[in-house]
Amino acid sequence: MSEREPKKTIKEISPIDVYKLLPKTNCKECGEANCMAFATRVVNGELAVDNCPPITKEEYQVNFTKLEDLMAPPVRTVLVGTGDRAMKLGGKYVLYRHEFTYHNPTPIAIDVSDDLSEDERTARVRAVSDFSYNYIGRELRLDAVAIRSTQHEPAAFASAVTAVAAQTELPLILCTYDAAIMAAGLAHIRERRPLLYAATKDNWEEMAELALRYGCPLVVSAPHDIALLRSLVKTLVEYGVADLVLDPGTAVEPGLSGTIHAFSQIRRAVFADRDELLGYPLLGTPITAWISPEISHELIQWKEACAASMLLSRYADLLILHSLEGWVLLPQLIWRFNIYTDPRKPVSVDTGVRIFGSPKKDAPVLITTNYALTYFTVESDIKAAGIDCFLIVIDTGGNSVESAVAGRYLNAETIAAALKDTGIADRVNYRYLILPGLAARLSGETEEASGWHVLVGPKDSSGIPAFLKAHWPPKKW
Repeated sequence: MSEREPKKTIKEISPIDVYKLLPKTNCKECGEANCMAFATRVVNGELAVDNCPPITKEEYQVNFTKLEDLMAPPVRTVLVGTGDRAMKLGGKYVLYRHEFTYHNPTPIAIDVSDDLSEDERTARVRAVSDFSYNYIGRELRLDAVAIRSTQHEPAAFASAVTAVAAQTELPLILCTYDAAIMAAGLAHIRERRPLLYAATKDNWEEMAELALRYGCPLVVSAPHDIALLRSLVKTLVEYGVADLVLDPGTAVEPGLSGTIHAFSQIRRAVFADRDELLGYPLLGTPITAWISPEISHELIQWKEACAASMLLSRYADLLILHSLEGWVLLPQLIWRFNIYTDPRKPVSVDTGVRIFGSPKKDAPVLITTNYALTYFTVESDIKAAGIDCFLIVIDTGGNSVESAVAGRYLNAETIAAALKDTGIADRVNYRYLILPGLAARLSGETEEASGWHVLVGPKDSSGIPAFLKAHWPPKKW
């Protein structure tokens, strides 16, 4: 920031600030007990302003606008695409995740160039659209397709854009520095609200005209020059372009440290100095690893994967990659999932009885917690072994077995209550229960509280098949 631009202080927003602008009807349409409870959850980032149905009515329009301005994050939210698969970029309230939950997980786009054959292009788009990985009960997917002009010819780009748009519902990113080529592709998918990449110091006016004409978000690119990037943003905002995404430039090894430093500088300028001109989503392009002189594709992919992981942490709001190999993508998807999980709310599953296989009256009854990673690990091991059994999932506040035992979320009383509430006694002809090995110290208390005999199972669920083979059925029924 220049000396003429004073720093702005960060205003702490309280539930009262939000409550003053709400209808105060306590109608409960939002699902909360009253308007104050709703305001508290809005400030905590658990609900959005428009989750209050009355506030969106015309009579409250002024207050609705004030609330949106009040709750606007320092890093603006930019929408790319339309429909259910539209991407929300940015929308960050804090610099560090532990300060406040991160929202709008970083979308990952895969490139498709316009020099591919029809079969190659079709196969690549299908691979992006169909990519899916189940991680602790959540489907992790890719988010967008970036169409690159490599032939530098309007007709070729328009043809590729039209073909890709017809094949996938995923949001699209159109990549070219030539405004004429961009216009040729954009004319065919104007209703899809693609992201336009990119405006530079040489073409900003032509790209701005396209963004305004078609109502599309625009990337501002000034590789490794934050001052120029800021200047371009100021120019484009004054020109009338509201939805911008910033590309500070991405260099992989040996320039990765400089890239991370630049991304961090921009975010610090937003949150420490309240520099509004830099308060836009950041685009990382680990795909630049592929311009490396390296001969080995595996080494290039490794560099791309490392850059992507680092940029997910500091502080990319959108990534464009080239590799489709699982070993490159899965670490990014899992890391993204973990970063964007609310640290105040452990990932959990529903409680109750899970039935595996076709258990009869003499099938074993096992206990686990509702921590998602614990549950899905146990589920996987049971299914892999083909075991017929009942698994009781107990509400431990989303804590793992060891943590739940230490915190008394899993104890004799909660186990006894779960046995009663699930009615498991009516499904079996015995009273034997298998506790996780890490909950062994609860065995005596559980027998007293529940009236069931307790067997202490293995500490790791991978040992369940061997344990049942050796100890089930019990010698004494």
